[in-house]
Amino acid sequence: MSLFTPRRARRHAESHVDGPLIPPRGGTRRGTVNVTADSAMRHSAVWASLRLRANLVSTFPADVYRDVNGIQIEMPKPPIIVAPGGKRWHYPEWMYASQVDMDRAGNAIGIITEVNALGLPARIDLQAISACTVIHRKNEDFLRYRIDGKEYLEDKVWHERQYVVAGLDVGLSPIAYAAWSIGEYLSIQDFALDWFGAGGVPKARLRNTQKKLDTKEAGIIKDRWKASISNGDLFVHGHDWEYDMMQAEAMGLEWIEARKAGASDIARFLDVPGDLIEAAVSGSAITYASITQRNLQLLIMHLGPAVTRRETNLSRLLPKPRYLKLNTDALLRMDPETRAKVIGLRLQSKQIAPSEGRALENLPPFTEAQIAEIEKLYGVPRAAEKPAAVA
Repeated sequence: MSLFTPRRARRHAESHVDGPLIPPRGGTRRGTVNVTADSAMRHSAVWASLRLRANLVSTFPADVYRDVNGIQIEMPKPPIIVAPGGKRWHYPEWMYASQVDMDRAGNAIGIITEVNALGLPARIDLQAISACTVIHRKNEDFLRYRIDGKEYLEDKVWHERQYVVAGLDVGLSPIAYAAWSIGEYLSIQDFALDWFGAGGVPKARLRNTQKKLDTKEAGIIKDRWKASISNGDLFVHGHDWEYDMMQAEAMGLEWIEARKAGASDIARFLDVPGDLIEAAVSGSAITYASITQRNLQLLIMHLGPAVTRRETNLSRLLPKPRYLKLNTDALLRMDPETRAKVIGLRLQSKQIAPSEGRALENLPPFTEAQIAEIEKLYGVPRAAEKPAAVA
């Protein structure tokens, strides 16, 4: 059942969060490849894009805070943040899997299998997105979920979504809307496999160099030829046949160009810079003054919204007024020279204390022995002399 069927035509709305989200195509069939969230992973650009986003988001440290008199105070992490999916699904793995599902299908769904004393989720078992259906029945102001044929009320299900639009209870799938681009790429890939592995042959010419064939003879030879090469077998003939692969080179070039175009299209659908997945970028290359600026652009323009949504969703696992923040500083690590300059300027402008500056370099505060050694080597700065009093 398509997600886009008008609700008035149904008794209740069922939103499949995987394949049926693919927008309906025209009446003519444009290819033989069926693109789903799983089959799309065969596309190298899809894999690279999902991997890049999930790798980064899942490795940002998660910190828990609460505000006390306007000051942000760090709090201990509850077990649900340390191991959201139980002892076999610690935080980085759980975050990676759920981020991949949201980026490719627009949704991540899990069953709440344990709750704590406050009634908040204590364990969430993520489910295969292809096995999940969201149900919104008429005259009900809550959702139901069908997972592997079993129905759950929404208080038993963890559901994160992104790429939402008004009127839909599920997030839209980038893979679904990129299906045509991915399908074209996979069709080209299948052609290449046939050509290089199973004897698939592009348009060509089989010509008899000794005599002119009538229609009947030409049909017989053509059938024999097609039957032979379709099975990857040898075609046995006499000395008077000549075979020209008229479009082999052209088809190879078109295949290479289509692969490049497909990769850049997918990078746009999945919201990653094409150069970071080594996709072909048209026009002049984009250059940055430093890797820090490059990563800052990636964080602000591409990952920032996803990070904010995940912080908001994961904060629902904590008792109020606690909230969760993902520490993105690791992505913005500077080179040693730039980092030293920045910390030095912050010390000079008295924005941080020396102990805080050392903490930024993962160093402990100075010991008394170190302070004495510094004073011995470099001396103690003399206090500025007070101006003489005016009589």
